[in-house]
Amino acid sequence: MTHLETPVLPSSLDAPLNGASRVDEIYDRLVTAIAIGEYLPGARLPAERELAANLRVARMTVREALSRLVEQGMLVKARGRGGGSFVREQWTAISSASVHRTLSARWEALRDTCEAMMHLSGAVALAAAEKRTDDDVMVLRARLEDYRLAESGSAAQKADERLHIAIADAAHNVTLKRMLAELESQVSIAAPSHVWGFPEGQREMEQRALVDHQNLVEAICEKRCPDAGAIGLAHARIDMELLEAALHRAGAP
Repeated sequence: MTHLETPVLPSSLDAPLNGASRVDEIYDRLVTAIAIGEYLPGARLPAERELAANLRVARMTVREALSRLVEQGMLVKARGRGGGSFVREQWTAISSASVHRTLSARWEALRDTCEAMMHLSGAVALAAAEKRTDDDVMVLRARLEDYRLAESGSAAQKADERLHIAIADAAHNVTLKRMLAELESQVSIAAPSHVWGFPEGQREMEQRALVDHQNLVEAICEKRCPDAGAIGLAHARIDMELLEAALHRAGAP
């Protein structure tokens, strides 16, 4: 029996940080997450403790990076119950350099991970078409309608998240669901939320996603396994396209 060698890729977005400039790198990561639409204007970022765990750094490092974002007007702090760090602006004059540094340094790993996500998303959709129950059908149709009726932006992003969770649940395979979540976490600080792009192109992307969602839900509900797999794979390309658009917009630092 032979074993495949594990390929070594450049650090993806979930890799632990090292070196003397951890605050700078966390700052760049957070600027990028906001710029590419993981956190849209008005959205609250996770608490410092959660961000520190996700980014594998000390809370003080996260706190200092967040303070910079507040000083530069990208975030606003609210105190008291329901408070936290909220996105004020998605892309500012200082965003391009951070986005370029963050994405270009990890581009090979990001592209590789996104391609894996596409194929695994197709596998999850195929499994959902094969194993969905009547209860799953009801949930999927309800989640699709929620997405159809959601307002553009944060509401649509949250409805999209709930729909994709329902698709993963309909596959009735814990391992597939966990593997997909792990891949998403390597691309997104806000996993399982997806990249949502820039305000000027969001509605067009959301409408494109709606067509995919409709076709995918119908294929799953009708147990058309090959169709569901193909649609799921193609739909997952949107994340990679939005990352490519962000890197293009950032240009050279």
